[in-house]
Amino acid sequence: MTKKTLSAALAIAAVLGLGATADAADKDNLIYMELKTGRVVIETRPDLAPGHVARIKELVKQGFYDGVVFHRVIEGFMAQTGDPLGNGTGGSGKKLKAEFSKEPHVRGTVSMARAQDPNSADSQFFICFADAKFLDNQYTVWGRVIEGMENIDKVKKGDRNRNGSVSDPDKIIKMQLASDVK
Repeated sequence: MTKKTLSAALAIAAVLGLGATADAADKDNLIYMELKTGRVVIETRPDLAPGHVARIKELVKQGFYDGVVFHRVIEGFMAQTGDPLGNGTGGSGKKLKAEFSKEPHVRGTVSMARAQDPNSADSQFFICFADAKFLDNQYTVWGRVIEGMENIDKVKKGDRNRNGSVSDPDKIIKMQLASDVK
């Protein structure tokens, strides 16, 4: 759901007195990512990648991402996380079928990392620091940062000569669905 569509839906819900229901639906599609520098809010895009969004939500609910590092961070390009091993070789053990779309990779886009096989995405994802349109139609976009991008900008950068590998990397403190936050 785009921000414009969401705003319109919430306005209609408010007029109809459905605020609590609309808020709950909205919160089901928001993920809070806590970093040492503050909160990042990711709006999921089930309209683009329903399978990936469902799997990400499942992993978030399991606490899979809590304490996971940003193992590959390239200044001006992206910050990658989601590997429980912390070196780019691990995952949750469940490969996902590609859900490529026309959604562009721009600043704040959240997209799945994968190996050469288009159907090899698992739990690793990246957040774009800047436009990366060369990735369009080749990686599954499943969300976008709607608040806290300044906190992603502060994630420790890696060594360009080592493909963005980060020594003593920053980590995700906690990820949770907004609907699960009391």
